[in-house]
Amino acid sequence: MNDLNRQFRNRIGFPEETPISLGNLDIILELTAAAIPFENLCTLSGDLSDLNEKNLTEKIIERKEGGLCYDLNGLLYLFLRENGLDVQLVRGAVYVPDINGFSPTGKTHAAILLKDAAERYLVDTGFGGNLPLKPVPLNGMEISSSNGEFRVKKEKNEFGDYFLEMKLKNKDTEWRLGYAFDSTQLVKDISELNEMKKIITEHPQSPFNKKLLLTRVTAEGSMVLTETSYTHWKDGKMAKEEIDSERFRELARKYYKVDVK
Repeated sequence: MNDLNRQFRNRIGFPEETPISLGNLDIILELTAAAIPFENLCTLSGDLSDLNEKNLTEKIIERKEGGLCYDLNGLLYLFLRENGLDVQLVRGAVYVPDINGFSPTGKTHAAILLKDAAERYLVDTGFGGNLPLKPVPLNGMEISSSNGEFRVKKEKNEFGDYFLEMKLKNKDTEWRLGYAFDSTQLVKDISELNEMKKIITEHPQSPFNKKLLLTRVTAEGSMVLTETSYTHWKDGKMAKEEIDSERFRELARKYYKVDVK
């Protein structure tokens, strides 16, 4: 077992001796979402370090930070590949309800496609509070998790050939669009995601280069922390607290294991 395999398992609390397969990938996704936060601290700092195994391991495993989609799905992709799964990275474009359209940053969402036997699945641990927490079949079958209901719809669009749709638990009553993705133009090497990272870090309309955001998803619900508020969904009930900078740092340490200066 190489260092990445062992260290990733230790980071999320999964046994070193247990083989990884489609059958237990939902456990991996739940543990990853609970242990590794979706956060943009490095983006706000302007960090443009290369996306590779060494840097991602140092960031997420050794320094115990989180990251955005290209960080989280990048490392998960390397881990799954190391465990013998047939995986590829893909690009997508996130739908933004507030503007009634796709993000102006374009195809800057990274996700994973998994092939198992004759079936393909979408795997994603980098979509903030919208995580399916299970592999989502590309054949249109709906899946249900502690975070809601999810499905993939095959349809040609300007950003690819599929959509991820969702109904988040206790939040959505109707299906809504998450993102479009392209299954035909696979990312051949993780380094190709550096272009995506640069856009998210520098684009004037990027949602992640302006204000701090930390998100975690657990079996009980989700936690979203910004500089001014902490929103916690637990067992279907939402609690929101307006906070100051001192309380922000306290909550970041307590719930996200992140030290913010």
